[in-house]
Amino acid sequence: MNTYLFSILQGSVLVLEVALGSLLVSVVLGLLGATAKLSGHKPAVWAATVYSTLIRGIPDLVLMLLIFYGGQIGLNWLLEAVGIETYVEVDPFVAGVLTIGFIYGAYMTETFRGAILAIPPGQMEAGRAYGMGALQIFLRITLPQMVRLALPGFTNNWLVLMKATALVSLLGLQDMTYLAKQAGAAARGDIANAPLLFFAFTAFIYLVFTSVSMVLLRVLEKKYSMGVRRGDI
Repeated sequence: MNTYLFSILQGSVLVLEVALGSLLVSVVLGLLGATAKLSGHKPAVWAATVYSTLIRGIPDLVLMLLIFYGGQIGLNWLLEAVGIETYVEVDPFVAGVLTIGFIYGAYMTETFRGAILAIPPGQMEAGRAYGMGALQIFLRITLPQMVRLALPGFTNNWLVLMKATALVSLLGLQDMTYLAKQAGAAARGDIANAPLLFFAFTAFIYLVFTSVSMVLLRVLEKKYSMGVRRGDI
């Protein structure tokens, strides 16, 4: 039994790798999407709006399977069209990270957009009046305040993203969910209620991850809220 539990713990490392990789992708896409929606350029606004609306309206599982299998088919079709006779298999880890990041980038887009809109526009105008460029205004004025205002929504997105990593087991990645299923099937005859036991252990590890995340993000939120009146948060 200890061997099965240890293998599930090893799978938790893969879960963290997928979650953190996906978070990085989602934050980058979220910043790009929010910037596009607030840019005022119609093509950029339209593209970002379609992205955030469409992706948030399709179940994560359907999108993951669609991108994993459809992306692989499309890539090989494209290579064949340009005369490259080779078959490319998409790595499940890369597919999982990019897919989850792509999905939650849509949620981050709305989180960051709302946070930026909550910043008084007069502050950006003051920055321009002092001769700051667009990048300086973003780094010195917009970003610090955006982080504080976006943290509650960011926390919710991260917690849901963390739980969504369980879907990568469907791509063949040996994460906790995959290993718990394998362990339950292998030990069914030796351990009573083996599947229930191993899935409960997996759920407990996810609970530990999300609980630690909430504590760390709450500390970060307090740090960025120092010196801010309660009514301004």
